[in-house]
Amino acid sequence: MLVAMKHTAKLTVRSYELDSYNHVNNAVYLEYLEYARMEYLRAIGFDYNALVGAGYALFISRVDIRYRAPAVLFDELSIEVTPLKAGKLSGTFRQEIKNQRGELCAEAEVSWGCVDRTGKPSKIPAELLVPGFDPETN
Repeated sequence: MLVAMKHTAKLTVRSYELDSYNHVNNAVYLEYLEYARMEYLRAIGFDYNALVGAGYALFISRVDIRYRAPAVLFDELSIEVTPLKAGKLSGTFRQEIKNQRGELCAEAEVSWGCVDRTGKPSKIPAELLVPGFDPETN
């Protein structure tokens, strides 16, 4: 069973994230997505530091992002993270970035995988799984 909790992270657009058109540079959206995914992991009780300490890592294998509306200086952004699927070695999140006016600025599907210290695909160790998450059934 997948932990189906949605989580929303919030942040404010900063001046150094803007491009020459005075809106958030496209590459910065990837940082926003990363921030929100890590906040999601914290919210569900996943101990990322313990994962790394045990010699494992989660990596991003694919990002399919669609830019919909520009975010500008001082916009208050909400980045929603929804897990779509999780398997023994990998999974996918859906993420949406909206401004305080409710406009969809960007949406993405982000695929991830787990590797061991040699870089070989690996299952997330059972002792690090959070309640409600059983990759054997996904």
